[in-house]
Amino acid sequence: MIDVSTAIRACPLIAILRGITPDETDAIGDVLIETGFRVIEVPLNSPDPFASIERMVNRYGHYALIGAGTVMSTGDVDRVKAAGGRLIVMPHSDLDIVRHAKSVGLSVAPGVATPTEAFAALAAGADALKLFPAEMITPSVVKSLRAVLPASARLVPVGGITASNIPAYRAAGANAFGIGSTLYSPRKPALAVKGSALELIAALAG
Repeated sequence: MIDVSTAIRACPLIAILRGITPDETDAIGDVLIETGFRVIEVPLNSPDPFASIERMVNRYGHYALIGAGTVMSTGDVDRVKAAGGRLIVMPHSDLDIVRHAKSVGLSVAPGVATPTEAFAALAAGADALKLFPAEMITPSVVKSLRAVLPASARLVPVGGITASNIPAYRAAGANAFGIGSTLYSPRKPALAVKGSALELIAALAG
């Protein structure tokens, strides 16, 4: 099975499918995998998220990293693991959740916005740092964080990421990008999702 490092090297875009339903997962997942995405996150405030995660794990789990976002408790972590998910993404930096996720063998990306949060999350075992909300964490801030954080730290801006600002964030030192409504919104047709995915992937070369 693919790990965080391999998945991000293959494609540094994380699909955030907030609002997806289990019946949509095959069509949307197929176009994402086809266009090159290798990390897919189902936020837990989506309809029936654990069923969606389980369905996507069964279909793509051997060559994509599937997990959950908006994880708010250690109990959520356990339910994600039971569904087969292997990635925990949080909007905040609850170190108990980070440690618990690592203790049960999952990868975890807590949300951070300051150097203090970032260093604490890394010390707790975070595999990546979700820089959130990226609307407040500009490329210049990312550059400043990159200057003081360990070179091995994976910085992942999330929130307001589009094809137009990906190049500036990459130049500042971001390793990957969480893509939400720019890529997917509930009931967005799979063909339209594919078009958005291709535009975002093209921006990586910009």
